[in-house]
Amino acid sequence: MKDKVRKGGGRNQAKADAVSQTGGKEALGIKQDEDTSFSVKIQGAGVESFELQVHGFWLVQDAVMTLLSRDEVCPRTNLSLALTGTTLDPLTELQSIKGLKPGAVMRLVEESYTSRSSDLHLARVLELLRAPGPQDALREGRSPSVLETLTQSPDSSLPNGKSLKRSLSNTKTETPIQDGAPPEYLLPGSSERPLMALLPHSSQPEAPSYIRDMSLSCWNPPPGHRKLQGDFLYISVVTLEGRRCDITSCPKGFFLNRSTEEVFDPRPAQTAPLCHCFTDLLCQISPAFKQTFTARKNRLQLPPAEVLPTPYHTLSWLGPPCASRTHKNTFSRLGLDDQSATQGPDWNEELQAARDLPLLSLEERLQRDRALLQVNSAFIRAASQAAGTVVDGNVEPVNGNPEDPAFLWGGLFMNQGTANAMYGGERGRRAAQRLELRGVQAYTNIEGLEGLHTLPTAVVDYRGVRLTAQGLAPGLQSAEPEKETTPASRGLLYGVNAGPQESPQRRRLLEHLAQAAKSLSIQKHTVVSPNNYLVPLFTSVDAQGLLGADGRFYILDVFRTFPPDVNFCPEVETDSQTATGEEGSKESCEEKEEKRSCVKEGFPESYQSDLGLPKSFPHSLCRLRPELVQLFIQHKYCQFTQRVREILEENGGFEECATAGDSRSTDAVRAACKEVGSVSNIIFEMRLNPDIFSPGLSFPPAESMSTKLQERLLREAAVLIITHQIPAFVEHCLQSNEAPMDGTSLKQILHQRGINLRYLGHVVKAINQSEHKERLRHILRLVIGEIFIRSARRVFNNFLQGVDVPSVSAAVSHFLCCLLVPHFTPTAVGEETKKKSRRRGRGAGASESMPWSTLTGAELWNWSARTLMKRTAYVTASALVQTTWWSTTAFRRSLCSEKSV
Repeated sequence: MKDKVRKGGGRNQAKADAVSQTGGKEALGIKQDEDTSFSVKIQGAGVESFELQVHGFWLVQDAVMTLLSRDEVCPRTNLSLALTGTTLDPLTELQSIKGLKPGAVMRLVEESYTSRSSDLHLARVLELLRAPGPQDALREGRSPSVLETLTQSPDSSLPNGKSLKRSLSNTKTETPIQDGAPPEYLLPGSSERPLMALLPHSSQPEAPSYIRDMSLSCWNPPPGHRKLQGDFLYISVVTLEGRRCDITSCPKGFFLNRSTEEVFDPRPAQTAPLCHCFTDLLCQISPAFKQTFTARKNRLQLPPAEVLPTPYHTLSWLGPPCASRTHKNTFSRLGLDDQSATQGPDWNEELQAARDLPLLSLEERLQRDRALLQVNSAFIRAASQAAGTVVDGNVEPVNGNPEDPAFLWGGLFMNQGTANAMYGGERGRRAAQRLELRGVQAYTNIEGLEGLHTLPTAVVDYRGVRLTAQGLAPGLQSAEPEKETTPASRGLLYGVNAGPQESPQRRRLLEHLAQAAKSLSIQKHTVVSPNNYLVPLFTSVDAQGLLGADGRFYILDVFRTFPPDVNFCPEVETDSQTATGEEGSKESCEEKEEKRSCVKEGFPESYQSDLGLPKSFPHSLCRLRPELVQLFIQHKYCQFTQRVREILEENGGFEECATAGDSRSTDAVRAACKEVGSVSNIIFEMRLNPDIFSPGLSFPPAESMSTKLQERLLREAAVLIITHQIPAFVEHCLQSNEAPMDGTSLKQILHQRGINLRYLGHVVKAINQSEHKERLRHILRLVIGEIFIRSARRVFNNFLQGVDVPSVSAAVSHFLCCLLVPHFTPTAVGEETKKKSRRRGRGAGASESMPWSTLTGAELWNWSARTLMKRTAYVTASALVQTTWWSTTAFRRSLCSEKSV
């Protein structure tokens, strides 16, 4: 991993492995404005000579990477380039090499293997022999493609021999399917839905077989005296002819040894030569392999859209039919794909090294983006695998807290977090994990912020359990708990629990945090710590700033980075949270009454009576979206400029007052800043305090005016969603050609306008009150469908947590039948089936004692509807049922294909 991240680092074979995963047909960092391309002739290493187009600004290793991806060279690795008998330095630019000109002959030189490069070569060979097959996506961590099914020709048929289009059409004539047009049963308003496999049958032939089996030999690992002679690995191969062979991997390549299953004889056999490439040796041993391997170039290729690599690995819940042999993995016992959990990479160092790459030129920016993509892809895949391992019970917790168990696996720290009653229990815990990821993304995306770092973070949902995976912060987990240490000795420089400190490192950290607060529109504020210290903050009260052992500053616990949503904040009805102290106890009754009357400042009249807002929510971590914060600042700026113009017009006219040195313009700016709530009285600057309305938090009396102002601004921001953003969304759906088509696009458009999905009920109300309601029927269906799916998914999470591993597949199928099949009732089962059901596990739905197999559709709908009605008062039961049966396919896709990371 490190070889792929650092600029210019890594061996050629590691680079080749990276190219094979990304389909690298291009060199890194191409500069169009300096393009000096020319052709050279490539010879040597047992390949036929061919011409290669290179660029003068390429490094030698870039040319080697391009060569390794060519069909003429593949699957050879561990090669270098030589010119006139001299091996070229991999980090030398081609244009600086003397004697290299168009038409020059460059030779491929076979380099000696190391143990690592030998494994990489075998992995490269296995990757070539495995692909491409129609179901390879399921095994390689990619989403299976259904493109062939959707674009099939009119004469395409189903496995039973009947044409899909003919089976769905009642007419005698058939119209040809237009290129790219979806089948009729996917179009809105279709009355017939075919009963077919969720994973469509593919007409593509299976990948050919090259050998019967390949695995590690029983004589592994090599004994000490053979290691001294260069033996890396012993590989056992069974050819298509049935011949069993033992092959030795060594620095010079691969050779056939004389070992059998009963006798260990590592001496080279006389029937096959030493080969640098593993496939060359297999061609010598097996004529059938040679014939199949040679014909691979002429076999039918899959469409490019079906083999396009995805940036992130996915864990598919679908699989091919049981009768299919596509799951057979001939090479699984070779052990090259296994990664020991104890040898996990340092994910934090990988990510920080990629982020620290230079950004001066276009080439450097492209290299940095590619490095980040590689690290993020590998990290998310590792987090997904770790979550499955942890939830399946294969990892022991590293702490003794059963309420908040923590796990270490593959270089990752994983936990669920504590279900704090102050945040809303289990719902609050899941919300905190999601908000932590959003906060990490916010700090990571700040442009120009150097010196403040975040840990690699991912959130994984698996079998109803949500886990947070993070890279290990360097030096922060090594403190011994039995020894009393100060916050500074643990690296804690910033936060409520850091205590009074003064050091150069702390000052630098505060500078970085102040810069980040300006970018995120966070107001600097002061809170009273539990020890009665006044703590100035540039972040939310939970955040901590630390100095790692690597000398980098890290910020953690950023789940309350964004300000609270007052529409769903119960604390809005309480008094202002300022510390009373001795002075506060002397407040008169009139002052207290005035204080209470100011709580609602910022809400329009009759706001609560008309809309029922603010109201409670199942958890207390409802936060505004960052898009809404920026839209609110733009809204306040429009008010500011309009108010400045109005004041100037009242004092003699805009043109007369808007001159340099005129005190009336300065006074107008000051007055407008005060009216709109600017934190500065001389320029417009809008910032929000994320700790306002936080339960159990106190502010010093000196900040009472600032606290009242922030309460007013947050109420105005919450009102903006109802009065401006939701009506603007409805108008967008009427006027724009880019209206949402499914639940995913609906969420994207709502989020772009700063509307959280908890406002879907208010969106329904706005559509119902619109005079163009009939034109918005498809949007109404999408919104109601999304509301129901979110409710059903919460029931589904609880349902899965009570199911044992052997019963998960059956339980999920049963749940989908209850959700999507009208009037579904479980079939009566015999006594033996009931016993099996009791042995398999019990569902957790609404009652922990109810077996999952006895769940009915009516019960599931009642639970989902009750959950839904607690949050939404604008959706009727009839509209819910009508919408759900109208779009069962969309619901199934939304429920089962939700992003887990």
